[in-house]
Amino acid sequence: MNDIATNAEVTPALPKGGPRKAAVLFIFATALMDVISLGIMIPVLPNLVKQFAGGDTALAAQYTMAFALTWGLMQFFFGPIVGMLSDRFGRRPVLLMSIFGLGVDYVFMALAPTLNWLFVGRVINGITSASFSTANAYVADVTVPQERAKAFGMLGAAFGVGFLIGPAIGGALGNINLRLPFWAAAGLALCNWLYGFFVLPESLPPSRRTASLNWRRANPVGALEFLRERRNLLGLISINVLYLFAHNVFPSIFVLYVGYRFNWGPFAAAAMLIATGLTSILVQTLVVGRVVKAIGERGALLIGLISAILGFIAYALASTPQWFFVGVPLAALSALIMPGLQSLMSRRVAGNEQGRLQGLNSALMGLTAIFGPLLYLSTLAFAVRHDAQLHQPGLPVMIAAGFCAAALVLAVFVAKPVADVH
Repeated sequence: MNDIATNAEVTPALPKGGPRKAAVLFIFATALMDVISLGIMIPVLPNLVKQFAGGDTALAAQYTMAFALTWGLMQFFFGPIVGMLSDRFGRRPVLLMSIFGLGVDYVFMALAPTLNWLFVGRVINGITSASFSTANAYVADVTVPQERAKAFGMLGAAFGVGFLIGPAIGGALGNINLRLPFWAAAGLALCNWLYGFFVLPESLPPSRRTASLNWRRANPVGALEFLRERRNLLGLISINVLYLFAHNVFPSIFVLYVGYRFNWGPFAAAAMLIATGLTSILVQTLVVGRVVKAIGERGALLIGLISAILGFIAYALASTPQWFFVGVPLAALSALIMPGLQSLMSRRVAGNEQGRLQGLNSALMGLTAIFGPLLYLSTLAFAVRHDAQLHQPGLPVMIAAGFCAAALVLAVFVAKPVADVH
């Protein structure tokens, strides 16, 4: 185990300055285009499902839950395979495969005459949506350990920029036609694929790749075996799972929740996502590096979890749109969570195992994507049907706050600085 921890600190010699910075900027551009295309469809996909459901919010929540379960199952089973493929063949071909799959998914949704077509799109998307797990491995390839949290923060900023631009486009186009945003997302995915094919460099040279594929490990059980071999990851992975459960709440219920509680349409929902994206950009680009330098990755993680708890509580209890927006600044520093956590995890594995680590994270993300929406959407359906008795449609969001509180308690004890792990 000591050898493993030591190897995790070994990073290939990279030229300082320009080349390393350029590599991070390359993957940032790829991730940015991916998230913009995702953000375009977020304000309109639940409304398209609701249209198929005849305008019934509770029924739409149940359909959305079924789609989310399907996507999560695909991630759970295919995430470890994608991680191993990126360790064996490099990050670039896996990213290209992922982007192509997203483009096909958007075309399916643009053309979908029935819910069955949307279902097929979710299957394709779940299998190929490995772009961010592979992008995280890419960042670990091209940065030294001391710079990873800042680089992960830059990658996370792509989420913020994407959710700033994407929902604005999706909300505007969705007011014209609910199908139009999906065509825009498909076009952007094509541009992203062309960028990756002609511009994006490979980050993992052949000399650093795994020698062969071990298909016995290319499954969720094999991914968990990797965790058993790297027990110094167990606590951090547990924090990641708890936070992923919490993070699933708004992708699962946001549009339906604010539509029910505040009567928001696609444009108003997009405005909220824009506000959230703007705060994420500011934190990821201006705050992460400074906080990590001042108090380390562990301190950034703890502050981020506290911020997430406060934000979720505000979102859950808000009785007016004005109070709902109060949650935005309260939750802003939650953008510190993943850069600090990803940096701590990446330090604990060797360079040619970054893909396996991200494959494990992808499988666990799929697992939380199965049970998270099941929990939140069923809770939302229950709360909506019994609103006269409960008076708390924000119940699912309070559950998310509870997951973050559990992650915070665990982080206090297990999120040790890398210097303490040998």
